[in-house]
Amino acid sequence: MENQRHPLPPFTLETAKQKVQLAQDAWNTKDPEKVSLAYTIDTEWRNRTEFIKGREAVKEFLTRKWEKEHHYKLKKELWGFRENRMAVQFEYEWQDDSGQWFRSYGNELWEFDPNGYMQKRQASINDMEIEEKDRIL
Repeated sequence: MENQRHPLPPFTLETAKQKVQLAQDAWNTKDPEKVSLAYTIDTEWRNRTEFIKGREAVKEFLTRKWEKEHHYKLKKELWGFRENRMAVQFEYEWQDDSGQWFRSYGNELWEFDPNGYMQKRQASINDMEIEEKDRIL
Protein backbone atom coordinates (compact mmCIF):
# COMPACT_ATOMS: atom_id res chain seq x y z
CA MET A 1 0.00 0.00 0.00
CA GLU A 2 1.28 3.47 -0.87
CA ASN A 3 1.84 6.20 1.66
CA GLN A 4 -0.68 8.96 2.01
CA ARG A 5 -0.26 12.12 -0.06
CA HIS A 6 -1.60 15.02 1.98
CA PRO A 7 -3.87 16.86 1.97
CA LEU A 8 -6.42 14.04 1.91
CA PRO A 9 -10.07 14.04 0.89
CA PRO A 10 -12.66 15.06 1.84
CA PHE A 11 -11.31 18.51 1.05
CA THR A 12 -12.04 21.81 2.75
CA LEU A 13 -11.56 25.12 0.94
CA GLU A 14 -8.13 25.44 2.55
CA THR A 15 -6.96 21.90 1.72
CA ALA A 16 -8.38 22.08 -1.83
CA LYS A 17 -6.41 25.27 -2.50
CA GLN A 18 -3.34 23.63 -0.98
CA LYS A 19 -3.70 20.59 -3.29
CA VAL A 20 -3.96 22.87 -6.34
CA GLN A 21 -0.85 24.82 -5.29
CA LEU A 22 1.09 21.59 -4.79
CA ALA A 23 0.08 20.44 -8.28
CA GLN A 24 1.10 23.78 -9.81
CA ASP A 25 4.47 23.70 -8.06
CA ALA A 26 5.14 20.12 -9.15
CA TRP A 27 4.20 20.71 -12.81
CA ASN A 28 6.40 23.81 -12.94
CA THR A 29 9.43 21.63 -12.11
CA LYS A 30 8.93 19.94 -15.50
CA ASP A 31 10.12 16.71 -13.85
CA PRO A 32 7.98 13.81 -15.17
CA GLU A 33 9.09 11.48 -12.37
CA LYS A 34 8.20 13.96 -9.62
CA VAL A 35 4.87 14.92 -11.18
CA SER A 36 3.84 11.30 -11.81
CA LEU A 37 4.17 10.43 -8.12
CA ALA A 38 0.99 12.41 -7.37
CA TYR A 39 -1.08 9.89 -9.37
CA THR A 40 -2.25 6.38 -8.60
CA ILE A 41 -0.43 3.49 -10.28
CA ASP A 42 -3.54 2.91 -12.44
CA THR A 43 -4.51 6.57 -12.93
CA GLU A 44 -6.76 7.39 -15.89
CA TRP A 45 -6.29 10.59 -17.88
CA ARG A 46 -7.90 12.32 -20.79
CA ASN A 47 -5.59 15.09 -21.99
CA ARG A 48 -7.07 16.84 -25.02
CA THR A 49 -7.78 13.86 -27.29
CA GLU A 50 -5.21 11.52 -25.75
CA PHE A 51 -6.25 8.82 -23.29
CA ILE A 52 -3.57 7.74 -20.82
CA LYS A 53 -3.69 4.85 -18.36
CA GLY A 54 -1.20 4.30 -15.56
CA ARG A 55 1.60 6.20 -13.86
CA GLU A 56 4.26 4.94 -16.29
CA ALA A 57 2.22 6.22 -19.25
CA VAL A 58 1.87 9.57 -17.46
CA LYS A 59 5.67 9.80 -17.17
CA GLU A 60 6.06 9.02 -20.88
CA PHE A 61 3.41 11.60 -21.80
CA LEU A 62 4.99 14.33 -19.64
CA THR A 63 8.45 13.58 -21.03
CA ARG A 64 7.12 14.08 -24.59
CA LYS A 65 5.20 17.17 -23.53
CA TRP A 66 8.16 18.99 -22.01
CA GLU A 67 10.49 18.01 -24.84
CA LYS A 68 8.11 19.95 -27.11
CA GLU A 69 6.97 22.78 -24.80
CA HIS A 70 10.03 24.89 -23.95
CA HIS A 71 10.07 27.59 -21.21
CA TYR A 72 6.86 26.07 -19.79
CA LYS A 73 5.23 28.10 -16.99
CA LEU A 74 1.87 27.13 -15.45
CA LYS A 75 -0.71 28.83 -13.22
CA LYS A 76 -3.63 26.82 -11.72
CA GLU A 77 -6.70 28.06 -9.87
CA LEU A 78 -9.31 26.14 -7.91
CA TRP A 79 -12.73 26.47 -9.54
CA GLY A 80 -14.75 24.23 -7.23
CA PHE A 81 -14.59 21.09 -5.08
CA ARG A 82 -16.58 18.55 -3.09
CA GLU A 83 -15.49 15.50 -1.14
CA ASN A 84 -12.74 13.89 -3.30
CA ARG A 85 -13.24 15.88 -6.51
CA MET A 86 -12.02 19.22 -7.82
CA ALA A 87 -12.48 21.44 -10.83
CA VAL A 88 -9.44 23.53 -11.76
CA GLN A 89 -8.85 26.16 -14.40
CA PHE A 90 -5.37 26.85 -15.67
CA GLU A 91 -3.23 28.65 -18.18
CA TYR A 92 0.33 28.06 -19.22
CA GLU A 93 2.80 29.56 -21.63
CA TRP A 94 5.41 27.80 -23.70
CA GLN A 95 7.53 28.09 -26.80
CA ASP A 96 7.83 25.55 -29.62
CA ASP A 97 10.95 24.53 -31.56
CA SER A 98 10.36 27.26 -34.16
CA GLY A 99 10.36 29.97 -31.47
CA GLN A 100 6.57 30.60 -31.55
CA TRP A 101 5.05 31.37 -28.13
CA PHE A 102 1.69 29.97 -27.02
CA ARG A 103 -0.69 30.45 -24.14
CA SER A 104 -2.74 27.37 -23.40
CA TYR A 105 -6.00 27.64 -21.45
CA GLY A 106 -7.99 24.83 -19.96
CA ASN A 107 -10.07 23.14 -17.34
CA GLU A 108 -9.37 19.96 -15.44
CA LEU A 109 -11.59 17.62 -13.46
CA TRP A 110 -9.73 15.73 -10.74
CA GLU A 111 -10.76 12.73 -8.63
CA PHE A 112 -8.64 11.50 -5.71
CA ASP A 113 -8.41 8.17 -3.92
CA PRO A 114 -8.66 8.05 -0.09
CA ASN A 115 -4.86 8.32 0.22
CA GLY A 116 -4.74 11.65 -1.66
CA TYR A 117 -3.45 10.35 -5.01
CA MET A 118 -5.18 11.51 -8.17
CA GLN A 119 -6.94 8.58 -9.78
CA LYS A 120 -8.68 10.45 -12.61
CA ARG A 121 -7.77 13.59 -14.56
CA GLN A 122 -9.74 14.98 -17.47
CA ALA A 123 -8.26 18.02 -19.22
CA SER A 124 -9.70 20.18 -21.97
CA ILE A 125 -7.10 22.56 -23.41
CA ASN A 126 -6.98 25.24 -26.12
CA ASP A 127 -3.81 26.85 -27.48
CA MET A 128 -3.45 30.44 -28.66
CA GLU A 129 -0.42 31.83 -30.47
CA ILE A 130 1.00 34.89 -28.72
CA GLU A 131 3.90 37.27 -29.22
CA GLU A 132 6.71 37.10 -26.68
CA LYS A 133 5.85 40.67 -25.60
CA ASP A 134 2.35 39.46 -24.63
CA ARG A 135 3.54 36.86 -22.12
CA ILE A 136 2.03 37.26 -18.65
CA LEU A 137 3.45 34.28 -16.74
